[in-house]
Amino acid sequence: MLHIVDDEEVIRDSLAWLAQSRGLPARGYAGGQEFLDALQDLDVSGDCLLLDVRMPGMNGIAVFDDLFKRGLLPRLPVIFLTGHGDVPMAVDSLKRGAFDFFEKPFNDNQLMDRVEEALAASRKAAASAGVQARLATLSAREREVLDLILAGMMNKVVADKLGISMRTVEVHRAHIFDKMQVKTAVELAGLLK
Repeated sequence: MLHIVDDEEVIRDSLAWLAQSRGLPARGYAGGQEFLDALQDLDVSGDCLLLDVRMPGMNGIAVFDDLFKRGLLPRLPVIFLTGHGDVPMAVDSLKRGAFDFFEKPFNDNQLMDRVEEALAASRKAAASAGVQARLATLSAREREVLDLILAGMMNKVVADKLGISMRTVEVHRAHIFDKMQVKTAVELAGLLK
């Protein structure tokens, strides 16, 4: 989902139309606070935010700071849009984790290309966060078995190395595969690369 925060309705509508012309769902917000209020009910994993810098009330930089404090970057990449930007503002935003910074007027295709790249990066970050969450469910012993499996060791070798029975290794291996939502060691290695 592409979230568009701009106080100008015509800009929101045209950006939503551009996104939809590429098959991307989009939703507009008239201001920063409106977006932050809606954010409480949204799962933004895999999403992207087009954010105007200058708006009445809460400006785009304040919204960005709030997202940064909540730890939502880079799961929610932010592309700034502004008609009043300057180089220091752009550099500072990019250093703090903004995905990109576009000045109005902008090239529609270049902007939508960057939106698609941001959405891909967001999906990748969300998937990585999911893998990390699954890894966190493993016990200490399961982590040891996992590391040895990833090193290419067979169950018997893992059992000898850890001083446990081969059956115990098989049980740990089954639990690891279940928790990591994979069926093979190759699939597990691909997930963790």
